[in-house]
Amino acid sequence: MAKVLTAPGIPVESPESAPPAGIGQPLGAGIVTALVGFVSAFAVVLSGLTAVGATPAQAASGLLALCVTQAIGMIVLSYRYRMPITLAWSTPGAALLAGTGAVAGGWPAVVGAFVVTGVLIVITGLWQRLGNLVAAIPTEIAQAMLAGVLLPLCLAPVKAVQTSPAVVIPVILVWLVLQRFAKRWAVIAAFVTAAIGAGISIAVQHRRLDVAAMVPAVDLTVPHWNWQAMIGVAVPLYIVTMASQNIPGTAVMSSFGYQVPWRAAMTVTGIGTILGAPAGGHAINLAAISAALSAAPAAHPDPKRRWIASFTSGCGYLVLALGSAALVTLIATAPRGTLETVAGLALLATLAAALAGALRAEEHREASVVTFLIAAAGVGFLGIGAGFWALLAGLAVRQVLTHRTN
Repeated sequence: MAKVLTAPGIPVESPESAPPAGIGQPLGAGIVTALVGFVSAFAVVLSGLTAVGATPAQAASGLLALCVTQAIGMIVLSYRYRMPITLAWSTPGAALLAGTGAVAGGWPAVVGAFVVTGVLIVITGLWQRLGNLVAAIPTEIAQAMLAGVLLPLCLAPVKAVQTSPAVVIPVILVWLVLQRFAKRWAVIAAFVTAAIGAGISIAVQHRRLDVAAMVPAVDLTVPHWNWQAMIGVAVPLYIVTMASQNIPGTAVMSSFGYQVPWRAAMTVTGIGTILGAPAGGHAINLAAISAALSAAPAAHPDPKRRWIASFTSGCGYLVLALGSAALVTLIATAPRGTLETVAGLALLATLAAALAGALRAEEHREASVVTFLIAAAGVGFLGIGAGFWALLAGLAVRQVLTHRTN
């Protein structure tokens, strides 16, 4: 199949070789990208924000802010560069928050840490040395920290079977069946099953939904800054977002022949994170897994037309943002363990990939295991969450054992 290279580095099939395709194909791919990205991970976001002190209203506001900021970022970047640049909220970052727990200074200090994370992302795009420093962190250690943070969340479905079996067991069964026959839709089907089960439970127990709370609203918080939140939230959130989202995201795009404009992407996502932080948004970044839905040939046979899919996905997130408050209200009334079950199932694939990456290099397995155990234990110190100490301990053990073998 003949190809020509056009600026800015996008391989394009020649007109005579590319099969005809209408605009409906990338539009459909964009809608699927938005639905899969939102439904497969919103539960993780809500779990993370709630764990670090957000009220239900603040968590709903955070989900709304993330949807809007990443939507605008996608629309701007895809239209400006004519590339299927897909953005997402930091799912690993949300999982990290869920394992962090209460932070010294409360929710305002957490919001301050979100702002600092955005500033660091912007600096990374402008100052190459900081990006190189993050890239120098051993992949095994970063993946081990992520795996440790994810473990308690992935155990949640098992624990929820005991507390709410009538709702949770059907969710798990539906997820398992879809994993076998339509893997892409497994988490979405699990969420739909959970929503139906929660609705039936609410009706049977005659619970009332707070209709007023289902209206989308922005709940602003004035950021505060303290060193515990900077070290315990901002630094690990920045590292896991860069190592698990932005860097892999550029690799995924490269595999489809696209060279992501690094400085522009980091500037847009960093500023989006800063602007969304007071409303409760923790971080937005380049999409990694969902990026393939818009960048692959299935989105359009002509790579030059696939940007329409990302543009459509951004528009889709603006629509989905309107349902953020309604989701939080429904989940707040649902049986205990429903949200945690959906979040845990959504993160199983990420946990498997993180464990595989952490244990891949035999010579560094001891350091990875130490990192994993400290992160999984969730025990903080000096008001700083376990994620930071896990990363620090893993690097120290790796350094000592490397010198020993030399």
